[in-house]
Amino acid sequence: MKKNNSKKNLVITWQRLISEGNTCPRCGFTEDELDKAALQLKEKLNPLGIDVILEKNELTLEEFKKDPIQSNSILFNGKPLEDLVGAETGQSQCCDVCGDNECRTVKIKEELHETIPADIIVKAGLVAAQVKTVS
Repeated sequence: MKKNNSKKNLVITWQRLISEGNTCPRCGFTEDELDKAALQLKEKLNPLGIDVILEKNELTLEEFKKDPIQSNSILFNGKPLEDLVGAETGQSQCCDVCGDNECRTVKIKEELHETIPADIIVKAGLVAAQVKTVS
């Protein structure tokens, strides 16, 4: 039996507004949760031959103003977190950094999250890894 030495990748892409070196508390707390989740996913998936790659992208204030819902979004191999965990994307008023724009929220069942918890990120990552094709 031939052994497949090629590793699979789970690429997690997160983006958030950075304005004058600052981000909003919602995105700041999500980043902390994302870092925890990425470590947990690495522990679970590396033994299965899946590399977890975390990419953090910055949106400029101009990009954010055009489409505020793009801030604080998390993609797994290009698939939105919401699609992987049966969540809905919403919006709510945030803070001074975001101005009058409403930022992304995630709603799962009746629970609304402004900061995306690590356990939901891990769940989405595990689902994505199961449906992932070889990169």
